Amino acid sequence: MPKPRQPDPEVHESDYRVPAAIGTVAWTIALVVLLVMGDGLPSSEKWWIGVCVTGIALGVFGFLYIPYLFRKRDEAADRAVGRSAEEAPREPGTP
Repeated sequence: MPKPRQPDPEVHESDYRVPAAIGTVAWTIALVVLLVMGDGLPSSEKWWIGVCVTGIALGVFGFLYIPYLFRKRDEAADRAVGRSAEEAPREPGTP
């Protein structure tokens, strides 16, 4: 007999901009280190510069997009609550 399913844990919301900012800073530091190495960096490893630039670009995009995403999610939730209140059954004789 299978065990009964445990309830899902509560969702813990946090500020997701912090890890995006930390990651962006880490990629920036890595890029600076690679650029400081200059000619000491083997030509076969110069592709890491592109990886760092891509990491920075994605981090900045994420940092700017996260507030927009949360705002849109909240607006959708507000619309859903408004819709469910409108669809609620009314007592006879109420407008």
